Parts: sequence; C-alpha cells; structure tokens
Amino acid sequence: MPILQLLSKGEPTKSNQVRTLILTPTRELAAQVQDSVATYGKHLPLKSAVVFGGVKINPQMKKLRGGVDILVATPGRLLDLHSQNAVKFDQLEIIVFDEADRMLDMGFLPDIKRILKTLPPKRQTLMFSATFSDEIRKLAKSLVRNPVEISTTPRNTTVKSVKQWIHPVDKSKKQALLTKLIKDHSWYQVLVFSRTKHGANRIATQLGKKGITAAAIHGNKSQGARTRALADFKAGKVNVLVATDIAARGIDIVELPHVVNFDLPNVPEDYVHRIGRTGRAGSKGEAISLVSADEAKQLFDIERLIQNKLDRIMVDDFVPDHDVPESLKNQLPPKNKKPKKNKPRNKPRYGKDSNSKDKKPNKKRSFWDSKKKSKSK
Repeated sequence: MPILQLLSKGEPTKSNQVRTLILTPTRELAAQVQDSVATYGKHLPLKSAVVFGGVKINPQMKKLRGGVDILVATPGRLLDLHSQNAVKFDQLEIIVFDEADRMLDMGFLPDIKRILKTLPPKRQTLMFSATFSDEIRKLAKSLVRNPVEISTTPRNTTVKSVKQWIHPVDKSKKQALLTKLIKDHSWYQVLVFSRTKHGANRIATQLGKKGITAAAIHGNKSQGARTRALADFKAGKVNVLVATDIAARGIDIVELPHVVNFDLPNVPEDYVHRIGRTGRAGSKGEAISLVSADEAKQLFDIERLIQNKLDRIMVDDFVPDHDVPESLKNQLPPKNKKPKKNKPRNKPRYGKDSNSKDKKPNKKRSFWDSKKKSKSK
C-alpha cells in the first residue's frame, strides 16, 4: 500500500520504463502478486503488468511498450525482456524481492546479481520472507547497503491460529490414512504437500481412484495445467490440491482450512512456509503431518526450529509398527530473547556533558524519510 501511494504521486512512466519491480521465484506467486496489485490499486491511475516464462513473450513485450508503474516478474523472463530492450529501468525507484529466502536458495543468485547491475544505484530495495536462515540472511545483506531489518513476528515461528499435530504412521500406509482422514472428517479444500513431483502425481491419482477429486501441480506441469488446477481448487471443483514446495508458492486462499504434510520437508524452514498457507487473515487452520519413523530427523529439526513439540495423535488401525521417537525437551532451544544492545565504550557525546542542552535531538525516521535517503539498498 505505501508503494501504491508513493507511485500515485509521481511522474508517469515513459515508453518501456518501470518504476517499481517486484521479483518472485515462481510463476504462480507472480500471478498472485499481480492480482493483489490490481485489486488494491484499482482506483489509482497506475499501470501494472506481470511477466514470467512458460508463455509467449510477444504479448508481454506489447504490454511494456507504453511503460508500467509496477512490473511483477520472475528473474529469467525479466532478463530475456531486458536483453531485447523491451524493458528499461532508468525511472526505477523501488525493487522488491518477495519470498526472498527462496529467491536466494533456488539458484537465482546469478540472475539477481545480473538484474541489480541493470538498475540505477539510487533506489530502495525491499526483501520479504516468512523465514530467513542465517546463511540466507548473510547472503541477502551482501546485496544491499546498510539494511534495516524489521521482524513482525519472532524468527521462524508459526501463527497461533494454526493448530498443528502429527499422525505417526508407517510409510506404506500414508496414502490409506490420508484418504481416511479426508473422508471421515469431510475435509474440503485440502492442500497436500509432497516432497517430489512423482509423489505428487501418485497421491493425486490414488485419491481420484477413491472418489476424491484431486489435482497435482509441480514444475513438470505446463503453465496452463498449473493455472487450471489452481483455479479449479479455488472454485471448489477440485477438493484436494497436491503440490511440491516450489509450486505451492503463490497459493493464496484466505480461508484454506487444511494443510497436510504427506512428506516432511528436508529443509525445516519449508515447514513454516507450508503451514503458512492456512490460518491467514484471522482465519483458523489445521496443519497435519503424516510422519513415519524414517522422518524422525526432519521432525526434530522442525520442532527445534519452531521451538515447539508437536502433539502425536495415533489413529486406530494405523498405529505404526515402527515408532516415531519422541524428541527430548533438552533438544529444543530456549525461547528467543531480544538481544541486548552493546553500548560502545568511549562513545562520543553531543554537548559538553550529559546534561548539556546541545545534545543532538532524536528524530523519528518515517518510511518516506528512508525512501528519500536510501542509496542502493
């Protein structure tokens, strides 16, 4: 919203120019962001466009000819358009990285560095993400200058409106348990996560054989197939959507009630992203994980990250032959505390002494002050 307000007061864009660039790691997320821009800015005199791969490039070039105030893009297609002089950044004021941790963790770093070299040095750089590992944080800070970090919630935490638990189950019985849970509880709009593309296809096919409408989305699906599957899921034509972690970015359904981890992710931060699909905008949600004994390490890593031990709930007829071990309390780290500020010794003071009237006055910085003063953040 602040970006829309700022752009509405500025100069109109020239041919092929862009004033704000929003980069996303996936096509689905790019389309979702563009929908939000169009919704929130529908009463403002602003032009926006979205560009990504997997579709013809000529219609996208045509949209950019008159210039746009906001361009939402995936890195690869953006570089293709820039190499053909279809997009220029002389008027660029702001660049935004959405899902910044995934952008830097999915091999986009070379493309990001190439894009940053094409941008004017005087700009504002914003990075948003639900999680930031120390490694990704260090990498992100190498791309900007003197960044200010703002945390709306403690690092890597999950929202309280999402109820979380696990069902210990043998790996061979996960499919049958998933089918039972959906049917017995009359679940609707269920988002199921699979660790692999092949697994996503298999889960959706088996659910279909049991009379449960399901579709799979992943990187091997065409853009058209992914778009249709997501649209059918939102419209209620498909009851279950099975997705891989990357393909699920961009799924934004306000009242999505259920998220199921058919497989636990290898990267614990992905668990936070997964269950963040439910419990949005004040709605309640449920995150259920089907966990086999060979996933104990992933489970412990997740519990250590979120600093919470997940409840174990056994299901009749699905009690596992191989138990999922309990994580020990001493394996969980203490709750994060706000770090104390280290006051440097011999810090210079303004005025002659601590009671001097010549002290430098405190000045609160606003969003617009940081916008005006930022240089190549």
